[in-house]
Amino acid sequence: MKAAIVGGGVIGGGWAARFLLNGWDVSVFDPDPEAQRRIGEVIANARRSLPALYDRALPDEGRLTFHADLAEAVRGAGWVQESTPERLELKHDVLASLSSLAPEKAVIGSSTSGFKPSDLNAGGARAIVAHPFNPVYLLPLVELVGAREETERAAGILRSLGMFPLIVRKEIDAHIADRLLEAVWRESLWLVRDGIATTEEIDEAIRMGFGLRWAQMGLFETYRIAGGEAGMKHFLSQFGPALKWPWTKLTNVPEFDDALVELVAGQSDAQSGQLSVRVLERLRDDNLVGMLRALKKSGSGAGGVLNRHEALLRRPETDGLPVTADRQIPQGWTDYNGHMNEACYLEASAAASDRFMEMIGADADYIAGGKSYFTVENHLRYLKELHAGERLTITTQVLKAEGRKMHLFHFLKGGDGSLAATAETLLFHVDLTTRRSCPPAPAIAARLTALAEAHAALPVPEGAGRHVGQRG
Repeated sequence: MKAAIVGGGVIGGGWAARFLLNGWDVSVFDPDPEAQRRIGEVIANARRSLPALYDRALPDEGRLTFHADLAEAVRGAGWVQESTPERLELKHDVLASLSSLAPEKAVIGSSTSGFKPSDLNAGGARAIVAHPFNPVYLLPLVELVGAREETERAAGILRSLGMFPLIVRKEIDAHIADRLLEAVWRESLWLVRDGIATTEEIDEAIRMGFGLRWAQMGLFETYRIAGGEAGMKHFLSQFGPALKWPWTKLTNVPEFDDALVELVAGQSDAQSGQLSVRVLERLRDDNLVGMLRALKKSGSGAGGVLNRHEALLRRPETDGLPVTADRQIPQGWTDYNGHMNEACYLEASAAASDRFMEMIGADADYIAGGKSYFTVENHLRYLKELHAGERLTITTQVLKAEGRKMHLFHFLKGGDGSLAATAETLLFHVDLTTRRSCPPAPAIAARLTALAEAHAALPVPEGAGRHVGQRG
């Protein structure tokens, strides 16, 4: 699979990272001599953050190439993404060339934030709008506008990349999300111009309040809750009349003169000018990873998109022992010493136990049926440091499987393949209604016994059966 990226700015670089880290080969066309450096920096940020969202390993990276010839860049591509500046005449020229050069079956997407497909294709091109949000490698939303058959085909590809394609029902300038953002942006400019608030104060109002609610519930679901038990009708009856009050200036545009530019830019420099763009991007990415992982746990909003994508990622296998974890260590697992926190070794091994349970059939459906395994004892050995961004692989050996007991030994290995820790775990099978131990279902017991018999031929792991402080 190959994607061609035409235009290597912030958005084009984000597209390149999203495809590349999901196993696609990526070719880039951008005549700017700085494009290769910029895209390399964006991809470096993506390598640091995107895999940290998942508890399974992403596919092996594709191959990244840069081209001076447009025809060479798009040759053999299944997806071509145009991310040139928002100038319609430029997009006409680029998209016309892409429509003649790209393979007939290739999706040709435009990252335009404002133009409609009819605008883009007025010169005979065959593009659809595929409008993403920055950073493209982390935020899942892509607005698709165009012929239904083509947008649906594009949507299938985007879902395989862990994105959320939103097919817009009708052509409209600026699509959906940017029209909402434009309303907030316009009102914010008035608040700054009229001296009501600074850029920092407006940002605080968003990130300390409704921005947090919107991340999980959006607008209408948030207001439904605001209506209390009576729901949305009560909210509308209570706050609907306010729509007639002269609260906002959404129908007016502040004069975009030099004075306003200097005012906004000056306040923005005072707010965060001491930080470089790359530092701000990494801060943004780390915060997004933390929030997205929280949403992933509940399955809300973008968290549900991540869960569906993670379920598609292949679980690796290896000779001898099953791989029960293969992932990148997220930033949030490190502590003040700069290495993985001791509690996170336990979290990783607990996740490996959960994956092992799924392998023998003690999965979510089995647990919903009223049976599960409970951990009753753990013993961890810390053998070497692990760091954020490093790949963590866990293999699991069954030491014993007797009736209600399941005795596991996890090997935690770092990116270089060396042993970083071991975790010995004893679990009992439990009836969730009585909260007492009981025999597992016959099918579960059979799978567990088969693995225990296969593993019995392996050496007893070093450290098995140890206790705290034991020497030698």
